[in-house]
Amino acid sequence: MAGSTARPRRQAVDWTAAARHLRRDPVLGRVVREIGPCTLRPVRREPYEALVRAIAHQQVHGRAAEAILGRFLALFPGHAFPPAELVLATEATALRACGFSQSKIAAIRDIAEKTVGGLVPSRRGCARLSDEALIERLSAIRGVGRWTVEMLLIFTLGRPDVLPVDDFGVREGWRVAAGLEAQPKPKALAAIGEAWAPWRSAAAWYLWRAADAAKRSAFRPQ
Repeated sequence: MAGSTARPRRQAVDWTAAARHLRRDPVLGRVVREIGPCTLRPVRREPYEALVRAIAHQQVHGRAAEAILGRFLALFPGHAFPPAELVLATEATALRACGFSQSKIAAIRDIAEKTVGGLVPSRRGCARLSDEALIERLSAIRGVGRWTVEMLLIFTLGRPDVLPVDDFGVREGWRVAAGLEAQPKPKALAAIGEAWAPWRSAAAWYLWRAADAAKRSAFRPQ
């Protein structure tokens, strides 16, 4: 069923191999040694659910988004997460009462429609598609852009080689680690990150940690 929340079993990625590879980089290696082991653990959700949750969190504080999602889930008792068919059968006024804006309601409905129609694949279906194929396919959905799909690839599907170069935190992490005055442009960071393949998701995780640590003055790049 499109809205199933079953978690298929899949062998976890061995991030220790990623850390060994990334330590060879003269800049990122310092981040790896400073931060320690990579603890990235994807949440095993169906892509449909992950996309709806991503829409709920767009431009909203985390706690507020979770409150809205809580009211949304309460509309569908008996379901861990509502199937796409039930979402499509729900009046827009009921969704609006949860706290969703009109644009988010339109996006959620589009995700549900594309799930029922087969454009949004199941986790099993995703296994047959490359990262770029999924980005191209899912970016056609209203409210879903490349960055949203990249987050799904990393945090839902556990893909190990995704570098979201448009992400502010990733670029800020590299700025901090490299001791730069300004963040690199996405294209420049993509070129730098080619050396981190096939572990660019772990590289992104370390750069996020470096950016967070810099806010607390806990990371010393040099």
